[in-house]
Amino acid sequence: MTTTDMPRPVDAGPGRAVSKKGPRKPATGGLRRAVPATTLLWIMACLYGLPVLWFILSSLKPASDLFSYPLSLVPDDPTLSGYMTAWRSANFSQYFINTTIVCVITTILTVGVSCCTGYALAKYDNRWLKAFFLCILATTMLPGEVMLAPSFLVVRDLGLYNSFGGIILPAVLTATGCFMFRQFFLTVPDELLEAARIDGARELSIFVRIMVPVSRPIMLTLAILSFQWRWNDYIWPLLMLNDPNKFTVQIGIQSIVGAQNINWSVLLGASVISMIPLIVVFLVFQRYVMNADINAGLKD
Repeated sequence: MTTTDMPRPVDAGPGRAVSKKGPRKPATGGLRRAVPATTLLWIMACLYGLPVLWFILSSLKPASDLFSYPLSLVPDDPTLSGYMTAWRSANFSQYFINTTIVCVITTILTVGVSCCTGYALAKYDNRWLKAFFLCILATTMLPGEVMLAPSFLVVRDLGLYNSFGGIILPAVLTATGCFMFRQFFLTVPDELLEAARIDGARELSIFVRIMVPVSRPIMLTLAILSFQWRWNDYIWPLLMLNDPNKFTVQIGIQSIVGAQNINWSVLLGASVISMIPLIVVFLVFQRYVMNADINAGLKD
């Protein structure tokens, strides 16, 4: 006699309960918690966005309407004369080229140096490295103005006065960048590095092929911040440069301001022009930072 194995339905015994999923109820509790937080965020966005909106709309007003009473947010007769006068009165094309050179080189060096420093501080156990990290953090307790005089003397003695190198080199090592990378690399499991060493990978290969790719979100975040810092820097380039052909954007904007009177329409137009590259950089790279998975490639 031939028997055929057929799957039999499993009967629910007295000790086995059959679960039946009913329709899900709307998560009203989560919605109630989200409404106050969302409302607060919108209020904060309006508080921060209103001065920026006023600033941009004021740049479209004629100089005679900027201080008219009562004040108005929307210009009655929009004009681009402030932008055109600012562009003609200042060599913005040369200022943009100079500032772009400084910002790009400084950003690349800052990200590279901070990544290497943060990796060494996070993954190597040495008391001298810990002391070095404390010294780096101690620099954040000093105002930037305190470091201007000694930094200027060092750069001048190195022969870098009135050059782009004198602006770039002092800005390469930042305590913020080192701290960001150190804190990120501390979250990377040491087992990942040990497995690579067991497979025969060298320290440089581990850093370049494993640690650098997983730190991409931090690299992009620091790149955006560094580019913004260098683009808006005014005091240090003002001290280091005396050649008008090497001026950055912020010094160029200051140069169009008169000694006795200020044409606010031209100044506002020049300020808005200087903001355009920063807005473009943020819009291009923000999705890489917002959508990046910091724990990509890592498993518990």
